[in-house]
Amino acid sequence: MTDAAASAARTQTEPAQYLTFTLDREVFATEIEKVREVLEYRDVTKVPRTPDFMRGVINLRGNVVPVVDPRLQFGMEQAEPTVDTCIVIVEVRIDDESTLLGAIADSVQEVIDLDASQLEPPPRLGTRVHTDFIRAMGKHHDGFVIILDMDRVFSEEELASVRSTGDLAASDAEDAGNGDDIDEGGTDASEKVGGE
Repeated sequence: MTDAAASAARTQTEPAQYLTFTLDREVFATEIEKVREVLEYRDVTKVPRTPDFMRGVINLRGNVVPVVDPRLQFGMEQAEPTVDTCIVIVEVRIDDESTLLGAIADSVQEVIDLDASQLEPPPRLGTRVHTDFIRAMGKHHDGFVIILDMDRVFSEEELASVRSTGDLAASDAEDAGNGDDIDEGGTDASEKVGGE
C-alpha cells in the first residue's frame, strides 16, 4: 500500500470534528474545518435591497463579511439576540472561490467527534430543513445532530448576492473612510466552545 493509500484509509476511519450550534432549540453542526472563528453577537450594518435572510455586514479586521440568518432561510421565526447569540464565521464556496460568511446562531454548543458509523443519510421527512441542505444526521448521545452542508444552504444565486453585498459594503466603507468603527475581536472556534 502506498503512503497516499494508507493516508486515505486512515482518513476514512478517523473521526471528523464538527462544531454544534442551536437554531430554535434544534441542534445543528458543520465541519470544524469550515469554521474560521466564533464571534460574540454585535450590531450588523444593514445593506439596502438585500434578501430577508441577509442581515447585513460586519467589519472583521478590515474585511467586510456578510452576515446571514439561517433561521430565516429555514423558515423559522427571526429571534431577538440574547447573551448566547453568536456569529459563526464560516468559509463557503461560491463559483469555486472561497468566501467568508457570518451565520447567526442562537448559541454555540461544543466541538464533537463523529466517525462514519455515527452518520446516517438525511431523512426524507421529519425535519424543518430542506434535505438538500443536510449532509448527514449524526448520532450523538441519545439524539441526532443535523449536519449542514454549508455550501448548499444558500443557492449560488443567493450566495452571489451575499458576496456582491459584501463587495458593495466594502466599497461604501472605503468611500466613507470609516471602516474601523466595529469591534474586531474574535475567538477561535475551539476556544469559544472549550474544545481542543
